[in-house]
Amino acid sequence: MKPSRDYYKKQKVQQRGCKALCCSCRLSVSSSEEAESSSSDQFPSVSSLAHAMVQERLDQMIRERQEARRKERRKQRDSEGTKFIVMVAMEKSSYDPREDFRASMVEMILANRIEETKDLRSLLNYYMSMNSREYHGIILEVFYKVCSSLFSRCKCH
Repeated sequence: MKPSRDYYKKQKVQQRGCKALCCSCRLSVSSSEEAESSSSDQFPSVSSLAHAMVQERLDQMIRERQEARRKERRKQRDSEGTKFIVMVAMEKSSYDPREDFRASMVEMILANRIEETKDLRSLLNYYMSMNSREYHGIILEVFYKVCSSLFSRCKCH
């Protein structure tokens, strides 16, 4: 009589051993289980089922832990990129608003190490919201010149 496919699977598992972290044993079938399993090869032994269940649960726990670590790393990476910039608006009369806006913008960009587009956009929105409409044209012009002079360096070297 030719051995069944299940017999070869059992042999392969026994040779390979347990892949789970629960033990470093090789699956073994006792002589009484062997007698039972030979009569009913289609039903796996209780110990094999229990072992497979433990192995599956351990694999699931490992996957959950890896996912939690990935989420934590992602959260840390995202929080590292967040900048909090404190700006205080002051009412000021000026003889040269262009120069005052230019000096203020350069100071804000350098002091807060602003380089990201979204941060520059936030800074521009701040200046626009804190000043009256009559200065919006000047603010846009000065902001363009400041950004051009600070960020026009060639980044290929």
